[in-house]
Amino acid sequence: MGPDDPNPAMPAKALIPFEHRVERAAGDFRRGAPVLITDMEGENGLIVAAETVNDGTLQVLVHSFGAPSLILTHARASTLKIRLYTADVVSIPLKLDSRAMDIRAIADPATDLDHPLKGPFEAVRGTIPATASAAVRLAKLAGLLPAALLFRIAANFRERLVLEEGLAEVSVSDIARFADSAAQTLALVVRASVPLQGAEDAELVAFRPADGGQEHYAILIGNKGSTELAPPGPVLTRLHSECFTGDLLGSLKCDCGDQLRGAVQAIAKAGGGVLLYLAQEGRGIGLMNKLRAYRLQDEGFDTMEANQRLGFAADERLYDIAARMLRLLGYSKVKLMTNNPDKLRALEAAGIEVTIRVPHSFPDNVHNRDYLRVKAEKGGHLL
Repeated sequence: MGPDDPNPAMPAKALIPFEHRVERAAGDFRRGAPVLITDMEGENGLIVAAETVNDGTLQVLVHSFGAPSLILTHARASTLKIRLYTADVVSIPLKLDSRAMDIRAIADPATDLDHPLKGPFEAVRGTIPATASAAVRLAKLAGLLPAALLFRIAANFRERLVLEEGLAEVSVSDIARFADSAAQTLALVVRASVPLQGAEDAELVAFRPADGGQEHYAILIGNKGSTELAPPGPVLTRLHSECFTGDLLGSLKCDCGDQLRGAVQAIAKAGGGVLLYLAQEGRGIGLMNKLRAYRLQDEGFDTMEANQRLGFAADERLYDIAARMLRLLGYSKVKLMTNNPDKLRALEAAGIEVTIRVPHSFPDNVHNRDYLRVKAEKGGHLL
């Protein structure tokens, strides 16, 4: 078959990088659409996000494939007093007449007071497929509650679902390697001078992963020819996870705004350095889920308990992207401005040498005092 043949025999997946398949699947999750998921053992399933599924979609899927299972993380299952028989996630068989609002009530602890009578639930005790935990991971990537419905289907349905119905298809391995790929393929897109209050000699550098996902930013402060900014370092560095409420609105519930503006001023005063602004809102759970956590805090739970009741780990952030940004800027050694020992360990594990920790804390207020206490007592922050 020659190069001019209008229908060259080319594998379909060769045209679509796996990152794009995951991005499409995450987008469909956000829209409440089902996604076909497969694993190496030939297991096929249809998955849909518990947060966004509607009754119409649910009825069609139940009519075609029977009752689904609700997949929850151990953290959320523990909150609901569900016994943990399986690793990583639990699988709860649902009834044929389950409604979307009832499923969301199980998945979303921010509505627990509105729907107090739930359960008891009996989790599957036997082996559950790898597609189950991958479905929850996809929900996290989509910025949703970490809960999904799983419909197990026969292999002979795949062609109709993908080719005729146009469903997105993704594999367990695609989802598993997505986060690593985002860091490895991160590229420096553009840089420009942006004078800042407290640091007029500043340059903003933008980075984007190959999957077209969230951008991350670096602020280089100081004279580019100075010894303080000379590669490979050590360069004074602050890793700052974005915080819409604290950075932009000046929320008093956290110390993020103080840390951001204080870091810019401290780096400028030191003669130069780098601030990495990472798209990891709410310790990596996203703004919507952070607001859910705030609602739980209003009910008396602390910041880490709230995250775990939502079904997340206390901290979901990853720092491979930060390490990649530093390397693209030419740095392999840093003087890290942080109170969080986990950041030191994570950067070291990602191949960046931390020569010294530079303390970075600010006075508390009546609104964030308990928040800071929990970070110190439960998170090990050096405050």
